Amino acid sequence: MRVYLGTIGCRLNYSEMERVARDLAGRGHYIVSSPAEADVCVLNTCAVTTTAEAKSRSLVRSTARANPRARLVVTGCYATLAPEVVETLPQVHLVVNNYVKEQLADVLHAWADEFPPTQASDAQHPLIESTRTRAFVKVQDGCHNRCTFCIVTILRGEERSRPLDTVIQEINDWVAEGYREVVLTGVHLGSYGRDLGTDLSTLVRAILQRTQLPRLRLSSLEPWDIAPTFFDLWKESDGRLCPHLHLPLQSGCDATLRRMARRYTAQEYARLVATARERVPGLTITTDVIVGFPGETDIEFQQSLHFVESMEFAHIHVFPYSRRPGTAAARMKAQIPESVKRERSAAMREVDARCGHAVRQRQIGSIRPVLWERAEQETTRTGWLVWSGLTDNYLRVQALVPESVNLRNRITPVRLTRLDGNVLWGEIIHEPDLLHILPDHSRAGSR
Repeated sequence: MRVYLGTIGCRLNYSEMERVARDLAGRGHYIVSSPAEADVCVLNTCAVTTTAEAKSRSLVRSTARANPRARLVVTGCYATLAPEVVETLPQVHLVVNNYVKEQLADVLHAWADEFPPTQASDAQHPLIESTRTRAFVKVQDGCHNRCTFCIVTILRGEERSRPLDTVIQEINDWVAEGYREVVLTGVHLGSYGRDLGTDLSTLVRAILQRTQLPRLRLSSLEPWDIAPTFFDLWKESDGRLCPHLHLPLQSGCDATLRRMARRYTAQEYARLVATARERVPGLTITTDVIVGFPGETDIEFQQSLHFVESMEFAHIHVFPYSRRPGTAAARMKAQIPESVKRERSAAMREVDARCGHAVRQRQIGSIRPVLWERAEQETTRTGWLVWSGLTDNYLRVQALVPESVNLRNRITPVRLTRLDGNVLWGEIIHEPDLLHILPDHSRAGSR
């Protein structure tokens, strides 16, 4: 059976589809790279905002148009939130909510005899091929926090962790397949292991001790989950634990944080960030910020704006508040007009641009390891390509490299030399087997 897997939304969604792909491939099915080739299309959806809902519906409709003969299976948060709506979309054969998503491979395998045999030459694994350098590994699902704006905790259920040995085995499988970096993901990653009598620090140490993984990265962590001893992990990791943290702030105003039911004040958050930067050399921090939360006055927004700017984040994911059915914030009075949300979003994104530029500017002259992902474009210099990759502290880097050299999935030391927009340019340092790299290659024009 040929199966196409499509997903939108968070890293957790991508991790789940990777596992479905592996399970199906292990049962003899073939993962194809486009809906037009598929017998069955599985679509993993998102419902974190109304925009995500619209994108989920659009994904279903566009997939149906691409292959009018395929069965569509829709899963994920939007399928869990509004199954009755999803069922009415074109060609939807089955709706699978989040609580039974892990049984998807079993469900699909049961359909195998209903489709013509597929030739082995058709076998593909496009998810692995397209993200060969980094794998997302789901270690935890669900959340017991009740932030008043968040519907994901409602749609994902109670906290539950994957056994440590299972996670280790999956990471070793990815390493054996050539992956150089793993990103640990979860709805509430910092709660990992509470239901198993362990914790995230123990998991990280086990990964570093029991795998040969070159780079381990943590996805989003709630600030209240981080104890001061957590930062010892970076000293113990011998450079393998990436110096990057995503710490959702949501607002820099204490009054707004209380309405959100966040478990810290702005100053407590600032102290955590200061400790992290002191303990982890080269650390960059990214965050999420919601603007236009119910009851947010102009004064409160200005407090949040000024606090956010003082934090000097490398990147800010700016979200205009989206009213989610079933959440406490949806029932709050003083909902903010959409026009005001747009204005505040624009102001916060200006802060993001300034802070991100300043963070990257300070990187110039430093040397960082870069995991190279892809050749993005040709240049006006005959025989050269622009390669793109990520530093260990999660900054995008480009370098001009001879077209005879394949950097894909390699980690090389790079001296960062200049900034072009949000992209740093660099020079690869002393890699003898990378032939003909000239000292001035990163200063050449990219087009």
